[in-house]
Amino acid sequence: MAPEIMPEPLCLIENTEEKLVVKQEALKILSAITQPVVVVAIVGLYRTGKSYLMNKLAGKEKGFSVGSTLQAHTKGIWMWCVPHPEKPDHTLVLLDTEGLGDIEKVDDTNDAQIFALAILLSSTFVYNTMNNIDQGAIDLLHNVTELTDVLRARNSPELNEVEDAADLVSFFPNLVWTLRDFYLGLEAEGKLITPDEYLENSLMVKEGSNERIHNFNLPRLCIKKFFPRKKCFIFDSPAEKKKLARLEELHDDELYPEFVQQVGEFCSYVFSHSTAKILPGGITVNGPRLESLAQTYVNAINSGDLPCIKNSVLALAQRENSAAVQKALAHYDQQMGQKVQLPTETLQELLELHRACEREAMEIFTKNSFKDEDQSFQKELQTLLDAKQTDICKQNKEASSKRCSALLQNIFCPLEEAMMFGIYSRPGGHNLFLQKREELKAKYYQEPGKGIQAEEELQKYLKSKQSVSDAILQTDQALTAKEKERQEAQRRAEAQRARAERLAAIARENQRIVEEKERLHQQQVRQMEIERANFLAQQQREQERRLQEEAERQKAMAEAELRRQQMELQRLQSMYCSRDRRRHDQCILQ
Repeated sequence: MAPEIMPEPLCLIENTEEKLVVKQEALKILSAITQPVVVVAIVGLYRTGKSYLMNKLAGKEKGFSVGSTLQAHTKGIWMWCVPHPEKPDHTLVLLDTEGLGDIEKVDDTNDAQIFALAILLSSTFVYNTMNNIDQGAIDLLHNVTELTDVLRARNSPELNEVEDAADLVSFFPNLVWTLRDFYLGLEAEGKLITPDEYLENSLMVKEGSNERIHNFNLPRLCIKKFFPRKKCFIFDSPAEKKKLARLEELHDDELYPEFVQQVGEFCSYVFSHSTAKILPGGITVNGPRLESLAQTYVNAINSGDLPCIKNSVLALAQRENSAAVQKALAHYDQQMGQKVQLPTETLQELLELHRACEREAMEIFTKNSFKDEDQSFQKELQTLLDAKQTDICKQNKEASSKRCSALLQNIFCPLEEAMMFGIYSRPGGHNLFLQKREELKAKYYQEPGKGIQAEEELQKYLKSKQSVSDAILQTDQALTAKEKERQEAQRRAEAQRARAERLAAIARENQRIVEEKERLHQQQVRQMEIERANFLAQQQREQERRLQEEAERQKAMAEAELRRQQMELQRLQSMYCSRDRRRHDQCILQ
């Protein structure tokens, strides 16, 4: 939350004479804070400087009203939401309460109410007292036991049952006890002690069991039990007495250095150790949840009872889960409106779209739900989504029926007009009627966007026209009987003509066959003569060829014989020459 959104404190809970009133302007600011809230509330006697410390936590010199007289200034509970100086993802919510013990009050009933609200709403509870820790201050803080009594009577066993008290402790804030204008020395048994040790010593119980000791120990046990995380700060006087009337106007250099240092340490501790407000079950509180808690607690107080933590959480769960259910349903309606165009072609298509949107709705609910431990709100959402499924299926069926009815009237209009003009009141008209009807049915099936009632509406339409179809059939049958008689006579006449034509055709075919045979005979004779002439010529050529071959063979044999003789002659000549050379050689040797 940006600083400029809340430049100054606003009254969160107004304390009127009749009742406590939650201011809508402050609630509107809380409703816009989505971050976790660190809630620091301060309670104490009036005129003890509570508002000054809260302004320092806000990082401002002015803001919460700082009075300078004995009259109490702050009435009710005032709120200031500022960015957390050390946790950028958190918002610091400061609650300044009206002073307790105001002498101008008619009674002190409101003191307990303001006290209880500060504890219930905060994550860090600052108890601001004067001078030192005394029995009066402890008794005043003991008011928390009144709240404890209510809690125990409503939903918890006895106070001394540690396990149940531990559940409540998880909800209670850290306790920071601030001691203003502290004048005592921090000593115990001659040794220096810290402010925290001083607080622990002040809360120590005494041994014994008599009523006096019990009354002494009870508030201390209660404080220890419900505030296990405790811190103590002491503050010197801020400045000279004459300057205190204008304390908020003084700069640090006009204040006592010890006081400035103590305020700085206090602020540093609160910033670093204060955590976000947590509800039982580990639920982190944001602006809207703090808004709901404030309304719940104030309503309970105005009804005459202090609020019970468990019932307050239940009330918060009731509110946030109801809103989560409505948000999930709105998302479902939006998505179905965008994705579904009725009628769908199939029921499966519609159911798949429903289931997808249903899953998204459930995710929206889970994301925004708060402590739906028994899943009652989830079951309620499921029931509502089931009802929406039934309704959308009914709408889909009706849209399909309406679309198909209009489509059938449009497509079958020509057929109905033809029936009115008697187009099919003739022999064979029923078959023509059926043929045309099938053509129109095929055209109807081809049309898109008919939805799941397509076949049922078609059959319903055809059934409504069945009497007309029967009438066409009866007319067709009556006219067809006469037509059959006429067609039979015509058939017989045509059969006679066909027989005569068949006989004439047979005669013509026989004549054609005779002529064809004669033609083939003449063709065969001519073919035989041609083949005989060709045969004789072939024989003549064959004889000549054989004679020529024989002459060539004789010639080749003569030539071969001549060559053989020549070779023999040459052989003989060669033999004689060789013999003569041998003789000549012998003569030479001799």
